[in-house]
Amino acid sequence: MVEDNPARVFGSSMFLCLLVLITWNNIVVVVPQAEARAFFVFGDSLVDNGNNNYLFTTARADSYPYGIDYPTHRATGRFSNGLNIPDIISEKIGSEPTLPYLSRELDGERLLVGANFASAGIGILNDTGIQFINIIRISRQLQYFEQYQQRVSALIGPEQTQRLVNQALVLITLGGNDFVNNYYLVPFSAR
Repeated sequence: MVEDNPARVFGSSMFLCLLVLITWNNIVVVVPQAEARAFFVFGDSLVDNGNNNYLFTTARADSYPYGIDYPTHRATGRFSNGLNIPDIISEKIGSEPTLPYLSRELDGERLLVGANFASAGIGILNDTGIQFINIIRISRQLQYFEQYQQRVSALIGPEQTQRLVNQALVLITLGGNDFVNNYYLVPFSAR
């Protein structure tokens, strides 16, 4: 029987709290790293940075006023006026922002930075977001992650790919649409 090490649990909890504080308060903390980490993002519109731009869907953020405070002052597919949570985390860890998995620009060395698999409109429940016609449900995001690993393996080999994935930072943000779409939009909900 494996017992939880209280010091380890406490350390993990403190790291999580520190990460939340870094993003919430915009505090800059320099953490020495031996090498850069890949960053993988899964979830909904809070973290989607443009995957839905490549889909036939009504859940899109590719027109004004989205992006007005983004560095290019144009809509990018982010459901925000500027940077989103993954952009800020990438900045804080000293990495370039992850690209949407469906972007043609995500190839070669750019794959080693990680990828964003998020899709606006999804939820934990499989029928959340059915009104948006075509979105990347969490199960499909995980299938794309498997494809991603195959693509990286062809680039750097299976052992290096396993190391890259094992040492990566992962952000999963979803569940809000399950409440909004299924409880607050009752006339339009399958529930």
